[in-house]
Amino acid sequence: MRVWKQHVREVDLDNVYVWQWPVRLSHWMSAIAIWVLSVTGIYIGWPMLVAPGPASSHFIMGWAKAIHFYAAIVFTLSVLSRIAWMFMGNWYSRWHRFVPAGRERWRGMGKTFRYYMFGLRMPPGFVGHNPLAGLMYGFVFLTFLLQILTGLAIYAASAHVDSPVGFFAGFLPLLGGLQTARWIHHIVMWAIWAFFVHHVYSAILMSQVEATGTVESIFSGHKFVPREDIIKPGYRFEHPEA
Repeated sequence: MRVWKQHVREVDLDNVYVWQWPVRLSHWMSAIAIWVLSVTGIYIGWPMLVAPGPASSHFIMGWAKAIHFYAAIVFTLSVLSRIAWMFMGNWYSRWHRFVPAGRERWRGMGKTFRYYMFGLRMPPGFVGHNPLAGLMYGFVFLTFLLQILTGLAIYAASAHVDSPVGFFAGFLPLLGGLQTARWIHHIVMWAIWAFFVHHVYSAILMSQVEATGTVESIFSGHKFVPREDIIKPGYRFEHPEA
């Protein structure tokens, strides 16, 4: 396949299978769960809906909490499965894509930062996560884990005495108490949404600039990569067989 890259020169593109189905599935399950958790969580903290008649005839808050808890289970399993896939997946999914492991990743992180700061016209070519984005995603996963921990601790405070979730109540003193845990849980939700907005914007931007099918790849798993990025050694492309 041949296309005009940046309307300057013609290059060859190769179809590369980047994102395996567990990565794509966990991505979309987490995205949907975040939406559901945010809506129900805001209602739990600020019940703006007022049902007419006696409260015993309605179960609005109960439904909101039930949906919130089940969405939290989906979110937790999705995050944990993605972390597990960092040690089981292909080259682009593994843990070393989320930390600057190696000289080439450090060098690529500097060049990517220069591009983000408008120091380069074109970003350095990376098939999977570029080093700077990968590092940011690593911090995002830590944020997810903090959100899961605070959520479990809050739930444990009112859980049944025989519930295994009661174990997480022991984290409440470390989090500053129940009210502080709720505050952290709320603030982290907005931090995740700030990342979500930036994530969508940057994905669309890079898809337009690199013209490699970045946005489409999260549906199909495939990206169309310039052949020079595959065969050229160094920071532009790190492949186990390159």
